[in-house]
Amino acid sequence: MNEFLMKYGTIIWLLVLVVFFYLFLIRPQQKQQKQRGEMLNNLKKGDKIINHGGMIGTITEIKEDQIMVRISDKVEVPMVKEGIARILND
Repeated sequence: MNEFLMKYGTIIWLLVLVVFFYLFLIRPQQKQQKQRGEMLNNLKKGDKIINHGGMIGTITEIKEDQIMVRISDKVEVPMVKEGIARILND
């Protein structure tokens, strides 16, 4: 057993480290990116959103990678989809 650990102990620890990094760092980040992508793909006209700058508005038009957001009466601004932080639920 000691001989096995002397030969392969370092490799075993490296494998344990790789599994740890995958389970606790990489996998959760991939899951979060997938959820964000789904949120951006499911945007619809009339959704109330907040952008990364803290501006709150309502989606009035959706294009491929850009949206128009009404932030006040008669005030609409263009915004890229990636700038949306989250959808606000009323």
